Amino acid sequence: MAILIGMDEAGYGPNLGPLVVSATAWKIPGKIEDFDFWSAMQPVISRDTPRGDSVLRIADSKEVYSPNRGFEYLEASVLCGTALDGAAITSLRELAWHVAPWSVPDFETEPWFAGQDLDLPRSVSRDNITEWTALWRRQCERHAVELLAMRSDVVLTERFNREVANVGSKGQVLTRVTLQLLKHVWDLESDEPTLVICDKHGGRNRYDEFIAEIVEDRMISRHDESRNLSRYRVGNTEFRFQTRAEEHLPVALASMLCKYTREAAMELFNTYWTRHIDGLKPTKGYPLDAKRFKRDIADKQSQLGIKDATLWREK
Repeated sequence: MAILIGMDEAGYGPNLGPLVVSATAWKIPGKIEDFDFWSAMQPVISRDTPRGDSVLRIADSKEVYSPNRGFEYLEASVLCGTALDGAAITSLRELAWHVAPWSVPDFETEPWFAGQDLDLPRSVSRDNITEWTALWRRQCERHAVELLAMRSDVVLTERFNREVANVGSKGQVLTRVTLQLLKHVWDLESDEPTLVICDKHGGRNRYDEFIAEIVEDRMISRHDESRNLSRYRVGNTEFRFQTRAEEHLPVALASMLCKYTREAAMELFNTYWTRHIDGLKPTKGYPLDAKRFKRDIADKQSQLGIKDATLWREK
């Protein structure tokens, strides 16, 4: 047996809304290099639009979800994943408590989240979630695959600004948040061969100094540091930071969990502001539209006494 962990993020670029980093951890049979995750999950899982016997789509979240494509495939795979992980999710708060309990207290610091919740699922029936999860579970059992955990860190605006101010770079914040989250799904003392795969963080090629922060005094072996791949080893664990990491199913599902959590959070964010301002156009929070949105809400923001540090990510 071996352990395969995939990690990704959503919301690194926006000025509004949370940064979400996620990890999915799996136990797989045999040697990591011999295991084909996609083949093992057929016919239940498809990387493309499901056809025939496949019922769930797992791929890079940017391929699965857009406003034009709709929410269904993103939501179905994420909520079936959390059900496979032991949680029948019925709201955003329940999702947060399951995947990111350490993040939930911060929700009370932002008025659009404080005391608020969002019913889930939004576009898929709970009966379908139950049925599809059962199919997925049987497929996992057939191939001796086990989902060990789905976990996230939801970094809200005040914390994001504070941490960027401390280190001077949002790139360093992303890498540190990612590797701190890894500690929640990875056992440093495990004797089982483990592979951690993560999408590369912008133009960063060197990660060993950040790995050192979570491995105590263990020796880190550096194997590659290039534009496409940075690779390290600590004991029985190999770390890979690579381009197109979403080609690996655990990374793709982590990407989808990030996107789903952020989109649900942005729905609450927009609901708060449209309740205060008639006719306000919602936002996804990305830079150009975020500036438009900030101008549109400026008077109401001032009336409500909401500080920029709570609303606006400075980097």
